[in-house]
Amino acid sequence: MRRDSALRAHARTASEPAWTVPAAERIALVAESRPTPERAAREQALRLLARREHSRLELHRKLASRGYADAIAESVVAQLAVDGLQSDERFAQGRVRSAVTKGQGPLKIRADLRNRGVNAEVLAMALGTVTEWSAIARRALAKRFDEAKVTDGVEWARRARFLEARGFSAEMIRETLGG
Repeated sequence: MRRDSALRAHARTASEPAWTVPAAERIALVAESRPTPERAAREQALRLLARREHSRLELHRKLASRGYADAIAESVVAQLAVDGLQSDERFAQGRVRSAVTKGQGPLKIRADLRNRGVNAEVLAMALGTVTEWSAIARRALAKRFDEAKVTDGVEWARRARFLEARGFSAEMIRETLGG
């Protein structure tokens, strides 16, 4: 389809039918219409970024898994970052916001962002925007458990395990559960 439109465009400009275009020119026109691996990788990356934010590492991994060479994937991701289309800061802030609304704690969020290749500076900046971790822990508890006061050690341990699995530190758990 692209090749035909390129040939027709050439024929219109040259005022001659497409079949009279010399073979060498036809081959050159077809070669021009094919995307380069860099261009194809960039288009793939843009499609991925259109769905959701990705970290540099995630984007690189996805491009590599789709068969693009590491050098091409790295250069495409770097250029997207320079163009402002990919940002680890924006990605980290969005992930933190999403995790906080799900009632997850800082330890779980930190581990998730590290696994996705976010560096320590960006991670600290994103986690620093949240200050009310104890309130988040209380909301997570309220969703899962009734509001009754914890009276025995078994129930306290059950709630503590829940908060620990959500990514809250032992200190936050003691502060939230009172003990």
